[in-house]
Parts: sequence; C-alpha cells; structure tokens
Amino acid sequence: MPRSIPEMIRGNFKCDDIAKCILGLKTIDIDAYKVLVIKGPMTAESLGEILTRERSTAYRSLQNLMTSGLVHRETKTITEGGYYYEYKALEPAKLKEMVEGNIDDWYNKMKKIAANIDKEIMK
Repeated sequence: MPRSIPEMIRGNFKCDDIAKCILGLKTIDIDAYKVLVIKGPMTAESLGEILTRERSTAYRSLQNLMTSGLVHRETKTITEGGYYYEYKALEPAKLKEMVEGNIDDWYNKMKKIAANIDKEIMK
C-alpha cells in the first residue's frame, strides 16, 4: 500500500485498494463483502466456510463491515427456540456512493487546510 499521495497518484490501483483505503478495511473484509453480495445473506459460520477461515475470523470481518456501514445483520428466530444472526451486504451501488462521498469529504477538508498552508506552516 502506498505511503503518500504522490505515490498513490503514480500507482496502479484497483477498486479493492480504494475501498480498503477509503473505508479502512482489510483484504479479508473486502472478500467477505464480495461473498455476501454474490451469494446473499448468510451466517458468520457459513461465511467462514466459504472463505476457508474460522468463524471468529469471519465474524471480525463482519463487525468491520457493519462498522463501515457495508453490512447489516438481522435476527432470525428458530422455531424450536433460539435465534441466529444473518448478515446482508449493502448493494454495490451504495458502496460506490459511500466511497465517492468519503473522497469528496476528504478533498474538501484538504482543500480548506491547503488554502492557508503558506501561513500556517510557518507558525
């Protein structure tokens, strides 16, 4: 992963890289999101099996995805008693809106700071 803006500008980035950077996600989180989009809602255990990871690893990725707003969970009731959670991904078009919104917010903030950099840097 690049360490500076010039490095990013010169780099050859993919959508996964941008989503990870802008939303603060890891590769496993992006992989989990893709599985949920393609296969539909599922439990952490099922997701772990598909990703060939432990359920706890899948659960941590799901927590990261929920924190970023890309996944939500629904409580499902078992007829014999009890419940379980099923996780559902936000549609990719909404992911695109989130990433673009975060980029716009970041750009506006940086532009504001840069407007006074000539005065502020000398303080």
